[in-house]
Amino acid sequence: MRSTVAFLFAVLLIAAPPAVFGQDATNSDLECCRAATSGSGCCCLPSDGFCECDFYCGCCDKDRLFGIFVPSDCRFDEFISPMTNPVYFEDPRNLTEARVIFLNHQVPGAVLGGGPVQVLATQLRAALTERLSVIATKDGYVFAGDDSPPLAGWANVALGLKYNFYANTARQELLSAGVRVEMPTGSYANLQGSSGTSQFDMFLSGGKQLGELSHVVSAAGFRLPADPNDLNQQFYWSLHLDRKLANRPIYGLLEFNWYHWMTDVQGGPTFGGLDLWNFGSDDVAGTNIVTGAFGLKWKPRASIEAGVCWEVPLTARRDIIDNRITADLILRY
Repeated sequence: MRSTVAFLFAVLLIAAPPAVFGQDATNSDLECCRAATSGSGCCCLPSDGFCECDFYCGCCDKDRLFGIFVPSDCRFDEFISPMTNPVYFEDPRNLTEARVIFLNHQVPGAVLGGGPVQVLATQLRAALTERLSVIATKDGYVFAGDDSPPLAGWANVALGLKYNFYANTARQELLSAGVRVEMPTGSYANLQGSSGTSQFDMFLSGGKQLGELSHVVSAAGFRLPADPNDLNQQFYWSLHLDRKLANRPIYGLLEFNWYHWMTDVQGGPTFGGLDLWNFGSDDVAGTNIVTGAFGLKWKPRASIEAGVCWEVPLTARRDIIDNRITADLILRY
C-alpha cells in the first residue's frame, strides 16, 4: 500500500504544471536555430522550412576523442537518459560516454528464498560517425550475501551497434535502431542459466521533447537466444517521461517497463529473470510483468548526469523483483 501511494505521488509531482516550480526553461538549441539565418548563426542551417543544426559546427565543435570517436550529439542536450531496464532501454541519441550503474535489487521470498542482490557495472558508448555508435551495455559483477539467492558472479558481456536514422532538431525528435549480442562470458552456470547460449537483441528507440520542460523516450525490442531450447525469448517495451524543474538542473522522472515472455524452456525454473537474467525458464510463456519507477536526475551540464530511482512491480506477478533502487553517474564527451 505504501509503495502504491508513493508511486501515485510521484506521478502527480511530475505531471504538475510548470508554475509549481517557476517559469518555463528555454531550449538553447532551439533558440539558436530560430535566430539563425542562412549560412550564419550558431551551428544552424535552414532546411525545408526548419532549422537543422549541423553536427560539427558551433556548439558541437569538438575534436574526436582519441582521434577516433565522434563527440556526443549536442542537438538534444535537454534530454536525459533513461534509468530502468538498464541493459536494454537504450537512449536514442548518438553518444560517447561512460555510465556507472549501481543496483540494489530485492528478490521476493518465494523465489530462491529471497534476499538482496547488488549489481555494479559500467556501460560504454562510443560514436563512430555522426549517426553510428558502438554500445557495450552489460558487464559488471553481481554481489549476493550468504542468505541471498545464488546469483553472485560476473555478468555476461553485451556489445552492439546503434544507428540514428532520424533526427529533427527543430522538433526535438529522433529515432534509432540497433542490435546487440550478449555473450556467455560471465559466471554463467550460477548467474544466468545453465547453458552457454548467446542472445541477440533487436531494438527501436525514440524520443521527443514535449513543450519546453518535458520529454518522452521509449524503446522496444526482442531478446532472441541463439538456441531457444536453452534460453527464453522475450519482448520488452520501456517508457520514460521526465519534466525539468524550471531553470534548475533537476529532472523528475517516471518510467514503466513491460516484459513479456514468449517461449518456455522445458525443465527450467518458473521465474524468468526480467532484464538482468535469462534462466531458461519453464511455464512462463505468455506471462507479463510490468514495473514502474520514479526518481530524480541532476544534470549540471551536458557532460554530466547523475540520478537515482525506485522501482516496484505493478502487476500481481512479480517474477524476481520485489523492489529495486537504481543509481547512475554518466560522464559524456
